[in-house]
Amino acid sequence: MNQPNKQQVFSIHSEEDFQDIALQIFRQQAKNCTVYREFLTGLRTNIDAIKNIAQIPFLPIEFFKTHSVLSSNASAQATFISSGTTGMITSSHVVTDVSWYEESFRKAFQVFYGDIQSYTILALLPSYLERGGSSLVYMANDLIKQSNNPDSGFYLYNHDELYRQLIKHQQNNKPTLLIGVTFALLDFVEEYQIHFPDLIIMETGGMKGRRKEMIREELHHTLCKGFGVDRIHSEYGMTELLSQAYSKGEGVFECPPWMKIIIRDTNDPISTLPDGKIGGINVIDLANINSCSFIATQDLGKIRPNGSFEILGRFDNSDIRGCNLLIG
Repeated sequence: MNQPNKQQVFSIHSEEDFQDIALQIFRQQAKNCTVYREFLTGLRTNIDAIKNIAQIPFLPIEFFKTHSVLSSNASAQATFISSGTTGMITSSHVVTDVSWYEESFRKAFQVFYGDIQSYTILALLPSYLERGGSSLVYMANDLIKQSNNPDSGFYLYNHDELYRQLIKHQQNNKPTLLIGVTFALLDFVEEYQIHFPDLIIMETGGMKGRRKEMIREELHHTLCKGFGVDRIHSEYGMTELLSQAYSKGEGVFECPPWMKIIIRDTNDPISTLPDGKIGGINVIDLANINSCSFIATQDLGKIRPNGSFEILGRFDNSDIRGCNLLIG
């Protein structure tokens, strides 16, 4: 059986296509990804008996902290490393073909926002820029280049320069997207206020130990007020994935066609939950073809009736047994 190619993965247009390609990738990875194969063996999974994606076991994301999760023998082209507060064990995602990542985020941007060359892309990602190996910086840097716009670029702590750039684009009525780590966006609006209703603010989450955590409603209210916009966009991605979901407001996310969210029962990780029930988020990322496409994250969430989803929190290993208190 041949591995699906980029053309097949990134032109999925139906549930049937997704199922077929996901099952092909599952069988490839169950055979070729040592970590995943051993995990499946430990569960006594009968690979041949799996006929739909609901039956696929998902690899706990923690394995990326301790193992190289690879389905390919090719040499690494990039290694992405997760951010974390001091003393935390970080995850590493070895990527043997970075063009899968580039194709994924470029096409996803087009799906959700249209032609990248219509935008000025500004990136306020200080904590990510100050360390190496950030997949988010890699994506932002590529989108800045793809925008083919001399005004696109990164900002560290030079808020005054960013403010002048925003004022310029507000006055010129230029479509502008500011992608920023949460604490840096908050730092900016404490120093500057702007009224730019057409500005797209995309927060990527995370205080990185710099500020106290805030609930989403409070955070988005503060950012809306500071930037003069009526909603805050968000990106849901992680080091261990090569695809992202996007929210255009209210914390409701949608996946590109080659990515899917499944909710698992936190008390029985092999079981899935129906729409509307809160549980652990499993991600199928078909762009993750050279590592593992079936990841059980540490996020809690639920799927809405229209197939979109919400992120409602996180749990760690010590919390899993008590998560039944959170199930609605």
